[in-house]
Amino acid sequence: MVASNHISVSTTAGSSTHTQQQICPELLAPAGSWECAKAAVENGADAIYFGLDRFNARMRAHNFTIDDLPALMAFLHGRGVKGYVTLNTLIFPQELKAAAHYLRTIIAAGVDAVIVQDIGICRLIRHLSPDFPIHASTQMTVTSAAGVAFAKKVGAHLVVLARECSIKEINRIQRQLEQENISMPLETFVHGALCVAYSGQCLTSESLGGRSANRGECAQACRMTYDLIADGQEVDLGDRAYLLSPQDLSGLPVIPDLIQAGVTSLKIEGRLKTPEYVASVTRVYRQALDKVIEEGSVHSKIQSESHSENAPDTDLTFRRLETSYAPSHEERYTLEMAFSRGLSTGWFQGIDNQQLVHARFGKKRGAYIGRVSRIAQTRREHQLVIKTTVPIKPGDGVVIDSGHPDTDQGGRLYAVEQKGKETFLSFGRRDIEFARVAVGDRIWKTNDPELDKATRQTYSGQQPQFKRPIEIVVSGTVGEPLKAVAMDRQGHQASATTEAVLAAARTKPLSTEKLIQQFSRLGNTPFELAHLENTLQGEVIVPVSALNQLRRDLVEQLTQQRAAPSTPLDKVEPWTINPHASHRDLLPTVEGTNTDSEPELIVLVRSLPQLKAALAANIHTLYCEFEDPVRYRDAVQVVTEVRESGQPVELFIAPPRITKPSEYYILNQVRNAGADGYLIRNYDQLAFFTSNDNPKRCIGDFSLNIANPITAAYFKTEFGLERISASYDLNVQQLEDLLSATPPAWLDITLHQHMPMFHMEHCVFCAFLSAGTDFTNCGRPCDTHEVKLRDRTGTEHILQADAGCRNTVFNGRAQTGAEFLTRLIKKGARHFRIEFLNEPAEQVTATLDAYQQLLRGDIEGADLWRQLNLSSQLGVTRGTLEKGHR
Repeated sequence: MVASNHISVSTTAGSSTHTQQQICPELLAPAGSWECAKAAVENGADAIYFGLDRFNARMRAHNFTIDDLPALMAFLHGRGVKGYVTLNTLIFPQELKAAAHYLRTIIAAGVDAVIVQDIGICRLIRHLSPDFPIHASTQMTVTSAAGVAFAKKVGAHLVVLARECSIKEINRIQRQLEQENISMPLETFVHGALCVAYSGQCLTSESLGGRSANRGECAQACRMTYDLIADGQEVDLGDRAYLLSPQDLSGLPVIPDLIQAGVTSLKIEGRLKTPEYVASVTRVYRQALDKVIEEGSVHSKIQSESHSENAPDTDLTFRRLETSYAPSHEERYTLEMAFSRGLSTGWFQGIDNQQLVHARFGKKRGAYIGRVSRIAQTRREHQLVIKTTVPIKPGDGVVIDSGHPDTDQGGRLYAVEQKGKETFLSFGRRDIEFARVAVGDRIWKTNDPELDKATRQTYSGQQPQFKRPIEIVVSGTVGEPLKAVAMDRQGHQASATTEAVLAAARTKPLSTEKLIQQFSRLGNTPFELAHLENTLQGEVIVPVSALNQLRRDLVEQLTQQRAAPSTPLDKVEPWTINPHASHRDLLPTVEGTNTDSEPELIVLVRSLPQLKAALAANIHTLYCEFEDPVRYRDAVQVVTEVRESGQPVELFIAPPRITKPSEYYILNQVRNAGADGYLIRNYDQLAFFTSNDNPKRCIGDFSLNIANPITAAYFKTEFGLERISASYDLNVQQLEDLLSATPPAWLDITLHQHMPMFHMEHCVFCAFLSAGTDFTNCGRPCDTHEVKLRDRTGTEHILQADAGCRNTVFNGRAQTGAEFLTRLIKKGARHFRIEFLNEPAEQVTATLDAYQQLLRGDIEGADLWRQLNLSSQLGVTRGTLEKGHR
């Protein structure tokens, strides 16, 4: 196994030439179990990420326990590999104490970093330790330099960008960070399953089944079938039914571009995958990275002479690679057999809605073999005849794809016979119903037992198989011991001397070649000699046995240094732990908060007729979310006219939920509308509308994922927000807990809404109602068609586009928390949001009248939801608070 080439090395006889530093990202692999961890290490991962039994976004994985941490970290560090714990879920109020205890244990166990979604947990970590590394999870939905700056402000040492960022956008983010003098390592997912929705912004599992993706319980509704309903009619899409299921990501072809863009870490998805998957994918990317570096094709970025804040992208250029990386047939085959729903570069090369989602299946397929050309029949059996595109052999597993994945059939090949250009496939008796097979059906190879066996051998056994480089410097002179210093790439350094002193050599003095020969004998150790520097003075000699012992001493020291926890329990280095810090120190003051004000309905509208209906209902606070921000001027004008008539009313308008580096023109359009205030959805909007030089009235929206009082206090006080919206992940009990721990007047609670389930860069309008790839050539069917997605239960969910051409799928049935209103008011809640989607004005009027009756006590909550035919649900009604940890 070739050693990891983070640095290109050379071994120069008698030379003091040092190794030449090259730019190479960390390769980060997933580990859902011990076997996966070993598979990653033995196939060249520089680091692994893994979850524990609580607070991680893959609760269905085997995961590790707190008790596993010391042994796991000792194993990883002994092999020169880092270990990152995923604590990447939202944390509820009653869980903060347990989370603080968890974090103390994690820090003390020598973990190298924690991957975090919840802003409150970032604050808590920094409170417990001023220097323990925090990695901002992709679930923080960072899409811009402003998002990176925000993550840095809350203590992050590294930011995992949203998967939807293209290489062009990453380059722009890097340029903007450089302009702002912000240094922050960036990480991107490079391989594996793609979430169709922005991570941290998907509420589908919660809305449809009471399982929150922000709590590690994703039900993968994106992998289900949907019918496309346009203007009330089902659109015939042929065999395309998986409208929201992206192909898997494979960034292998763009590795040189990612390196040039300065990406620090390349992350492989897959904590629910098998050890074979982890081993195969890690090995392919390790070898590809090493090859790119070894060929010296990567160059540093170059600043042009002219550079200004508003300069175009060309002002910061990158030397093109001498050669682009072209994956070999073997590499692609290995990745497809590991796991594949089809492979693409995702969003790295820009938006291509036709390529991202082929929509023909949502499960693993593997390598494409070919199509059935005919069915041959003998007296004894039927055979499928194809022209193969990949090698196949008896024992391989295949699936026959008839265009209807729910009725797929397959099995293992019993025999494979080649006759000219045709290949005859035989199956075991009763494995295949040949009456259901048709000419033209696709055949996929789903399993290769020989490949699996070879893959397992890469991480089986007890001896290290993947070697990591060390460098050795040898020194000494006649009459003194020979001294050797060994260094690895993680900064460990060992030093040892021979018991025997060096003698003058009469014949065959110690040469560099002889030293290399002896110190290269690293056998069953995890080390490989990458460079040796010979600084011996004069012609000297020492017994070979002394050199061998010296080598063993160096290996033992390095092994012990690596295996030792980064933070022994009786020490505080290198991570400082504050023994007196408590999560309670970060909680806001609740005593004395005023709850004497009357409860208020706040109404969010998405059209001018809805706005006028809400005004006619005497609503005083309005939120407005239009697809076209230019139309906000019309809304402001309507409100201004009503205000001039003497009716008190305030209008807050909403920019889109996502802001990319090139989309600040949208924020300017929103600001120029002249509203009373703004509904803040992301970090760019926080920076844009709350800046010290020109702060605006702002309210934090649900997309900020505020689920506990520490997060609430940070957003409310740090940015001067008037109010903040409670996360939709909270059920009523957890919402009451938040109201108890936070001044209730801070909080907006959404009482009525069509839950925004998927929020996607993927445009369904473009992909299935046009032949275009993006907004430049799609013809904008979103402007002319009303589209719904019908799920397998028959519910038709509403699809809408925003100013950035992003799509949101809203639950087709509105939900209400009306039955819980009295409980929430008793807890001090005063601001209740009613959201409308596509309802006509008369329905807005009827709905608001019902809620006003509810506030007056004229009707009960149960009467309201029955009367309006709503789903009685507030957030996650079942809740996800862990049993036994209330």
